[in-house]
Amino acid sequence: MALSHAASTRLVVARPNLRRIEVTDLKAALLKGVEDFMVLPTHVLFLIAIYPVAGVIIAAATFESDLLPIIFPLASGFALIGPFAAIGLYELSRQRERGLPLAGTRPFALLTGRHARSILAVGLVLMLIFVAWIIAAMELYWALFGSETYHSAFAFAEAVLTTPRGWMLIVIGNLVGAAFSLIALAVSAVSFPLIIDRGVDAGTAIETSAALLRENPRTMITWGLVVAGLLVLGMVPLFVGLALVLPILGHATWHLYRRAVAP
Repeated sequence: MALSHAASTRLVVARPNLRRIEVTDLKAALLKGVEDFMVLPTHVLFLIAIYPVAGVIIAAATFESDLLPIIFPLASGFALIGPFAAIGLYELSRQRERGLPLAGTRPFALLTGRHARSILAVGLVLMLIFVAWIIAAMELYWALFGSETYHSAFAFAEAVLTTPRGWMLIVIGNLVGAAFSLIALAVSAVSFPLIIDRGVDAGTAIETSAALLRENPRTMITWGLVVAGLLVLGMVPLFVGLALVLPILGHATWHLYRRAVAP
């Protein structure tokens, strides 16, 4: 009993205190994210180049494999795994915030450093959420459309946009996707910045992120909608817009962490 109480006490102490945040904090974090991006474009270029390239590859592979129904789940999956992919951006913002020299910075060294285990553990959780989302999306499609296939994207779009079962796919699919996005937000809102900044374990990082959503539901859901909306805009021009959107969101997430988690 005493041992259990002590462990519980340590868990409570380990979780950082959280502040109440408002929409004004989201705006300030985004402005800071833009500022970091403007100051650090040469440093983030090699980081962000993989995103539009990966998006184009995913889209091409989907069309070639005749898996048109999965194109939207795959594209929207960027929102689920994006926080892990942006760890290098958090480190760059941290370095700039502390006034450290950025020349020669190796942001991805975090994946082999002393916090690598915690970072990879949270990343694995996000990847499992992403896989579960893809499976759920395909199950929903098969339940409504069976094994039907389409010879072109236009034919598929027509079936989805002009039929009752297509409308059902859109409505239910978006509701299910929103649920997965909410889970991912709870897991990763400030998990990675917290690990990078304070070296906490994965469990404490996830617990803190979940508590931030629980204590600031309206603001954090607004943040999730902002992220989703910007990602959609970035995906429209063949994913190329992600080269601008992703680094800004990555830097902004660091500054949101600073506003949300007390020193």
